[in-house]
Amino acid sequence: MKSFTIRENEAGQRLDKYLRKLLPDAPGSFIYKMLRKKNIVLNGQKAAGSEHLSIGDEVACFLSDETFDKFSGSSRDTIKELKRVPIQPAFSVVYEDDDILVMNKPAGMLSQKARESDISANEHMIAYLLETKVLTEDDLHTFRPSICNRLDRNTSGILLAGKTLRGLQRLSGELKSRSMEKYYRCLVKGNIGQKQLLKGYLLKDERENAVSIFQNGAPNRKYIETEYDPVEQFGDYTLLEVHLITGRSHQIRAHLASIGHPVIGDPKYGDPKQNRIFENAAGINRQLLHAYRVCFTDGREVIADLPADFEAALAWLRGRAAAEAVKG
Repeated sequence: MKSFTIRENEAGQRLDKYLRKLLPDAPGSFIYKMLRKKNIVLNGQKAAGSEHLSIGDEVACFLSDETFDKFSGSSRDTIKELKRVPIQPAFSVVYEDDDILVMNKPAGMLSQKARESDISANEHMIAYLLETKVLTEDDLHTFRPSICNRLDRNTSGILLAGKTLRGLQRLSGELKSRSMEKYYRCLVKGNIGQKQLLKGYLLKDERENAVSIFQNGAPNRKYIETEYDPVEQFGDYTLLEVHLITGRSHQIRAHLASIGHPVIGDPKYGDPKQNRIFENAAGINRQLLHAYRVCFTDGREVIADLPADFEAALAWLRGRAAAEAVKG
């Protein structure tokens, strides 16, 4: 017999949903049969599976060890894999409390898996929580912390994760309502001197994984708003802070490119000639777009420092400007 006490992260869900997480390889018919035969009971009583769990409830499984191991096998295998995931050296935590984790994702790392074999920021985050004893293996059988927002693989910066059910619900609510403000830093082609709000419509080609920007609405086009403010100017280039008001796929990169200010290093929407200049001069081989800060509804602000390659590009531009000033 195995007994499980319901904790905060598991409370509120139906018993049958909880059992499917506990025994992921068991057919639904097996779970309901065990409930009918009282081989699985809730607080010592027969249960139907539709009951909603509360903190402190006891779920008892009167199953042989062989049966339990057989039907919980894939969950245990997943946990073993997670325990082998290294904590990415470039992966840094910029804010953490009891419920949420904010990390600074390096460029080149996936936010979440695209294929089963991928190791993404989500797996590195769980490995970190296991390493720091915030999570236990038992926790992972029935609750899985998760990344709540996504960044393109070659975009660096802030990723938000819920460590607890409360944290997941809070972050998901703020992202859905757009009450959380998200700001990015990017280096773009062109001299931009004024703050501006861009509006338009975005259409994504799923097959090509690319988007197009339009000024007028039409079927399948999604409304977007992108606000930018110049932070530093370098003659032919400008460092922008971009307020991502709507969060669509490739929105910042495509919207800025549509007005003639592509992000430096962007292989999809950028200027190939400009990209080559920065690759040769500063070793840049990805888009210089960084999720820089978030402002939560409670007034807290979290900032993720620019990565080394981004700082190197800015240093090269400042050095070039200083040299030109001396010549002048």
